Amino acid sequence: MKTRFSESFGIELPIVCPGMSWIAVPELVAAVSAAGGLGILATGPLTAEQTRAAIRRVRELTDKPFGIGCTLMMPGAKENAEVALEEKVPVINFSLGKGDWIVRAAHAYGGKVIATVVTEKHALSAERIGCDAVLVTGHEAAAHGGDVTSLVLVPAIARAVKIPVIAAGGFSDGRSLVAALALGADAVAMGTRFAMTRESPLHASAKQAVADKTVADTLYSKNFDGIHCRVMKTPLSQRLMRKPMGLFSALFNALRVAGQLDVPIPKLLLGTLVKGPAIMLQIAYFGAATPRFVKATEQGDLQHGIQMIGQVQGLIDDVPTVAELVQRIMAEAAETRGRLAAVDA
Repeated sequence: MKTRFSESFGIELPIVCPGMSWIAVPELVAAVSAAGGLGILATGPLTAEQTRAAIRRVRELTDKPFGIGCTLMMPGAKENAEVALEEKVPVINFSLGKGDWIVRAAHAYGGKVIATVVTEKHALSAERIGCDAVLVTGHEAAAHGGDVTSLVLVPAIARAVKIPVIAAGGFSDGRSLVAALALGADAVAMGTRFAMTRESPLHASAKQAVADKTVADTLYSKNFDGIHCRVMKTPLSQRLMRKPMGLFSALFNALRVAGQLDVPIPKLLLGTLVKGPAIMLQIAYFGAATPRFVKATEQGDLQHGIQMIGQVQGLIDDVPTVAELVQRIMAEAAETRGRLAAVDA
């Protein structure tokens, strides 16, 4: 299956594994790219040195194109993006920040840039600065999706921009791939689905919880990490929906996490103050939430941890290899297209 996205990015299939923190590690990224898609390495939890090592590890595992993700609002993201540029990573995916400097530097060596967006305004801005594609994140998605559902947001943005659109939020199989293409997208990102593969480091207990949950078992609120975020419904996440973390507790925990990530405290405070109090508060809450995300994702502790997950969890009940999953998705897509052609006839 070829689309504008797959052809311009030099990959075989219009399927993307987004940069999910603590999940999109080199082994998963390489497996997706080797299977014909585009794996995007998560760098949020990594230092610059760890990012460089992870990039080189991906290259040890595959010679296919891959990308890295950078959430520019977060401390250390600029340094991680600079490492990716130095390493000439084929694709850089940025979000929550101005990425014009990334576009210029990546294009200088022939790299591609994807901007993650949740509105038409942001998509048009990304196109204006020269991004090669936009990753459109609908309301159904895990973590920080937009306010508008994929069914409406994807065609709205596909109509607004001329660059390829990657649809994210609610996609997990061949049927939804075909649906995304029908909406005007050129590819799909399947975060929750790739989290549920054997190459994914998501803890076995968390994987079992995903398999057991329904499409209704998620919650969406800014109480989890300071930005509206979708997570698995558990007793802890339900309590946080009612009562968010206090400001002083958030600041204390954020400073502790900054120390663990080797982010200098003066730099953290100065950088966030320059960006404004609202951004500083968001970073504080995100930093404070990090230990909870780690407990769920890496330790499988859903009593004390929070698992970011999409509504599509309710459609997933197995843990195949990445290669098996991609083959299945493409077979389902072919069957779906055939069924639709029969209906047209």
